Amino acid sequence: MGKLQSKISFHSTKYRADGSVEKTGPGRGVQQHNPVHADAVTSVAALKADLCVSGGKDKSVVVCNWRSGAVLRRFVGHEHEVTKVTCALDSNRIFSASRDKTVMMWELHRTSGPSQHFPGHDLVVTGLAVSPDATQLCTGSRDNTVCKWDVETGGCLGRAAVSRNLVTHLCWVPGEPYVIQTSEDKTVKMWDSRELRVAHTFPGKQHIQTCCDVSQDGRYVLSSSSGFAGEGCEATFAGTCLNRQMVKILWGLKCSRTLWDLRQTRSRVREYKGHFQTTTSCVFLPRGPALAPSIATSSYDSKVKVWDQATAACLATACLEGAGPLASLAVCDSSTLLCATFNSGIHSLRMRNGADLEELAVF
Repeated sequence: MGKLQSKISFHSTKYRADGSVEKTGPGRGVQQHNPVHADAVTSVAALKADLCVSGGKDKSVVVCNWRSGAVLRRFVGHEHEVTKVTCALDSNRIFSASRDKTVMMWELHRTSGPSQHFPGHDLVVTGLAVSPDATQLCTGSRDNTVCKWDVETGGCLGRAAVSRNLVTHLCWVPGEPYVIQTSEDKTVKMWDSRELRVAHTFPGKQHIQTCCDVSQDGRYVLSSSSGFAGEGCEATFAGTCLNRQMVKILWGLKCSRTLWDLRQTRSRVREYKGHFQTTTSCVFLPRGPALAPSIATSSYDSKVKVWDQATAACLATACLEGAGPLASLAVCDSSTLLCATFNSGIHSLRMRNGADLEELAVF
């Protein structure tokens, strides 16, 4: 399953009824690099301008140049599959979570062994988020707990348990003490990291929430959903006015967008529907000149989709045939998107004019 599939690229273009473009099939011009992992890639994240970090079922954490496919560092220390990787952008510190119930910190320019351990969960660690200043780490697990750690000492600063809170993903809000969390209990929660308590829970969805992302300005939140045969499988958009009092929250629901005051009881929901299997990852895309804000999602249906953030229209679809389930997305620069897959390593995609995807390389 971990072998690189040959000829995985775009060949033909299909124009869909909704106006989006779907590219499928083997083609030419895609650079084929040696695979950086020996098995399925479970998570990928941007590290520096030309570097990304990834983790996989082969238990390793790899730093590579996504432009050339060259491996710079390979860290080995986990006893089981790596489930999540993250880092503070432009830093030299990398964090990895694993099915071995631990989290480790690695230094880009130090020894190959971990420079810090964060043990403390009773089950597989499935959520990982580092604070913007890289001094604190939040972890979440299927043991229903969220923990906060001091990065320098490795000491646990707090541990909170919420019934049925099987964590699937964590994301720190830029410039704020808040952490967004998705869960198998079908909710999206907002944690106040200072007291490690749930500050707000968004209205529950019909399916497990698999992933979340926060826009760079800290105003908007995305979550993705499990599902099958087109039921569920969506991404949900929310916007937050995240001041210290958290007065208002903007929550998108079914093709409308509404400013929701937390002091009121009514809520509305908007969704981005189009995938046919579980949507595994969702990310905000950089906003270019004269381009409307957009988002990207990946799914078990082997497709990456780009959506107009405001209208929920699907702008482009890339079908990575043979790649199997798509596990994770990462934005590297203003035009490059990385996609971790179960069967064919990591794919790099170039975004053109906010409405097209071109595959560049597989590594």
